[in-house]
Amino acid sequence: MSGVQWHRLQQVVQYLSLLLFLYLFLATVQWVIPFLPVDLFFRLDLLAALSSTLAGRTFPTKFAPAGLILLLTLALGRAWCGWLCPLGTVLDLVRFQRARGNRPRLSSRWRGVKYFVLFVILFAALLANQTAMILDPITILTRTLATVIMPGLNLVVTLVERTLYPFPLFWGLLNGMERVLRGAILPYRQAFFQANVLVALLFVGILSLNWVAERFWCRYLCPLGGLLALISKVSWLRRVVGPGCNRCRYCTRDCTMGTADPARDFASDPGECILCLSCLAACPQQVNSFQGRWGLGEWREYDPSRRQVLAALGLSVAGVALLRTEPSAQRDHPHLLRPPGAQDADFLARCIRCGKCMKVCPTSGLQPSVLEGGLEGWWTPVLVPRLGYCDYSCNECGQVCPSGAIPPLSLEEKREAVMGHAYIDRSRCIPWVDNRNCIVCEEMCPVPQKAVKLEEVEAEDEWGEPMILLRPWVRHDLCIGCGICEYQCPLEGQAAIRVQVPSEAVIVG
Repeated sequence: MSGVQWHRLQQVVQYLSLLLFLYLFLATVQWVIPFLPVDLFFRLDLLAALSSTLAGRTFPTKFAPAGLILLLTLALGRAWCGWLCPLGTVLDLVRFQRARGNRPRLSSRWRGVKYFVLFVILFAALLANQTAMILDPITILTRTLATVIMPGLNLVVTLVERTLYPFPLFWGLLNGMERVLRGAILPYRQAFFQANVLVALLFVGILSLNWVAERFWCRYLCPLGGLLALISKVSWLRRVVGPGCNRCRYCTRDCTMGTADPARDFASDPGECILCLSCLAACPQQVNSFQGRWGLGEWREYDPSRRQVLAALGLSVAGVALLRTEPSAQRDHPHLLRPPGAQDADFLARCIRCGKCMKVCPTSGLQPSVLEGGLEGWWTPVLVPRLGYCDYSCNECGQVCPSGAIPPLSLEEKREAVMGHAYIDRSRCIPWVDNRNCIVCEEMCPVPQKAVKLEEVEAEDEWGEPMILLRPWVRHDLCIGCGICEYQCPLEGQAAIRVQVPSEAVIVG
């Protein structure tokens, strides 16, 4: 095939990979069983596999497909970045004319930042800390889709429907939209996520950096790209510039990663080339080719040095020490409710902050932790019952967790997993304060034996007449902390019954 045809093939594969990622994302949200695992891209994520192995001291079997990416990189270099990475494809779609062919004024040494970030992540993982995995490209795109784009799109569609539905002229169109979108693409229930503004700003920032240089994120910042770049130093397939080059600089103009270097006779660093094949399509002399040859690529000024590795080690040790000496490390937040089965001490070491559990939660009860778990637990899942409860008939979070941080409990095991205990605030509960009957918490309790009990007492109503009052109380040996009682409590603001981390002695009210 000609160079143009090879480049077109690369673009087709790119877009198909992005469409597959989006399909699997929607399949996870809507509980559709696809022909591939819904966490396929996480299973292929070599950085997630390596950091989880270092942090958990064991290799999660779900990450076995990442070995294929390792072999692919050894053979073809950073083909993952140029052909398969969904975030990379999004960056290629969001291009600015100013950045095309622009050689940024940043020194090439700035390419070494991604290696520094990579080593910080890996050294922190050795210390059983995965906070910096929030910078993994697959988690970034998944978080943005789950907590920003999909909830926002759902809200916009709902507002449009409410605006147009009073007009009979639009009924047919709106009903058709509902049939096509609801359930298949958009959820039936509007989701709300805390810290979604921060997630949106991070994603917009990554896209905006494309104005400075194409694929700025991939060139300078991406830790997964840094890992693959190091492996690509010994890859088999290399870009070769033939003797017929007339220095037209078309390859330099069109090189997505800016690695076709005129100072080196337009040769590319195998650690920076992502096999986008733009150079093949751009070269009028057709002297660019990719050939197989083993050997270590030339070490450049931006490649990792001993000083950089030691600096990353020092920052990782200091950072983990700071995170583990803040007050939250001494005593857990009383409302730090983890997903079912995720209450063990190794949870933070295994959670890679991918957000898949939040994406699949049908009630949006699982939220990203902001302050509840301290900075070390930032973006780990926490149940916020006032926003959504843990559905008694759902165990999806454990099924989609790629790292095993949330164990894949069966539905029967999940129904017995204790996340917390409900406590009644007698200073707010309607039967305790106002002598008026309210049995919502008892009615909604899904436990067959009813963890919320009602005690009959004699009382007086607001007119002084005798009455039988039903006052709720909780049997903690039956309560699993699902939070539906707190979610359904009719009081505005803070509920009169709240789920807290189990403790031996808690006095409320």
